[in-house]
Amino acid sequence: MGCSDDEHIVMLPMLAHGHLIPFLALANQIQQTTGFTVTIANTPLNINYLRSTTANSESKIRLVELPFCSTDHGLPPNTENTENLSLDRIIDFFDATKSLKTPFFNLLVDITQKQGKPPLCVITDIFCGWAVDVAKSAGTVNVTFTTGGAYGTLAYMSLWLNLPHRNLDCDEFNLAGFPDRCRFHITQLHRFLRMADGTDSWSRFFQPQISESLQSYGMLCNTDEQVESQALEWLRKFVKIPVWSVGPLLPPSLLNKSITSKQHSGKVPGLSTKKCLEWLDLQEPDTVLYISFGSQNTISASQMIGLAVGLEESKIPFIWVTRPPIGFDLKGRFRSEWLPEGYEERIAAVKKGLLVKNWAPQLDILSHESTGAFLSHCGWNSVMESLSQGVPIIGWPMAAEQGYNSKMLVEEMGVAVELTRGVQTSVEGKDVKKVIELIMDRRGKGREMKENAAKIGQQIRASALVEEQGKSLNDFVTSLINTRQQQSLPSSNHS
Repeated sequence: MGCSDDEHIVMLPMLAHGHLIPFLALANQIQQTTGFTVTIANTPLNINYLRSTTANSESKIRLVELPFCSTDHGLPPNTENTENLSLDRIIDFFDATKSLKTPFFNLLVDITQKQGKPPLCVITDIFCGWAVDVAKSAGTVNVTFTTGGAYGTLAYMSLWLNLPHRNLDCDEFNLAGFPDRCRFHITQLHRFLRMADGTDSWSRFFQPQISESLQSYGMLCNTDEQVESQALEWLRKFVKIPVWSVGPLLPPSLLNKSITSKQHSGKVPGLSTKKCLEWLDLQEPDTVLYISFGSQNTISASQMIGLAVGLEESKIPFIWVTRPPIGFDLKGRFRSEWLPEGYEERIAAVKKGLLVKNWAPQLDILSHESTGAFLSHCGWNSVMESLSQGVPIIGWPMAAEQGYNSKMLVEEMGVAVELTRGVQTSVEGKDVKKVIELIMDRRGKGREMKENAAKIGQQIRASALVEEQGKSLNDFVTSLINTRQQQSLPSSNHS
């Protein structure tokens, strides 16, 4: 690479678990590929969370705490990530993250003084556009890292920057950056985006942060050239800065079955991994539906009943990660009254269903041969984990870029069918049953989806090999070092 291993890269993820984990995975990839020192900076509780996920591994990543006091910003005490925050408060929390500017700058200055030169670059989240100027002030460059895929990232950025759905008479519209055939629907937008007019608090945060992040040296994207070749082409045209695909950043347990998934999540499952796997071992191959809406989401009480009825009527085996419905404490006890009367007893009696409270060993479930489909909120981490194992998806997107991920899975990849969107919709048992039967049918459409998912799974597993991701990271690092050398040439000639 023409570089020494005494370089230093500093990373700042957005304060959310769905962002911290991909940043940690990227940090490990960079460290293993280059031998550089890599530091992840974040608030104290998030650093503790990262410590807990790396406790049993040989991670060489430095973890540094940045001071942050949530009560200074009118938020509840110890609010340092988006978990347990209502969506109405999340935007206040996002605003508060801008207060990390000064401590982050001080960290960069401190590193520069200690090692005699600035870090090679800082890598920050797409929502930390302010870091472009901070990096420049500290004598380095900012690189923006999107933890999502190319298609979802492009849609998310373009929608916030352009708000194309304003002043429209119809519910469908075209979106800058996408070809005309990719028409978007108003229901694919989160309600805050749907209501945004450029002057609301969400627009006032997202528009400048995204715009400023596009002034970065370049962008790293958590996807693969083969898996999203077309979307990467569209993304590069739109952002007009170099884009390196460095994903998908999958946990080693999906590529090496001897590693358990607890290292990846840092969470304790509601049912032991052993019990889940024993139950799966009793099922026929490719027959089980796994249902989970990610660590931040739940559905409404009426949707929960509709889903439960549809699952029971479909008569297929399932593992369902349950948590209290909208309006109740997500971390609270799950009550049987949220399900049809006698439901738990009935499914236990026929050994058809397994209800797991709050969190399940997702990686172990998806990689088990009995798992045939995944009903998912379509968060990018979950999508990649599922497809890496060739498991097709029933989409139920909730927030962020999930609606665009779901659209891509259905329209571009042919690996998914969508059940519904968000928490406001009505979900009937008969619709659930119909969608399950469609995806589990290995003769018709379901077979096509399964074959497409298997094909993409092969591509993902091939690209997730260390040497493949190393190529892209080496290109990225070489580019940074060449640029720095070119910038320092005039001064060295002068001396």
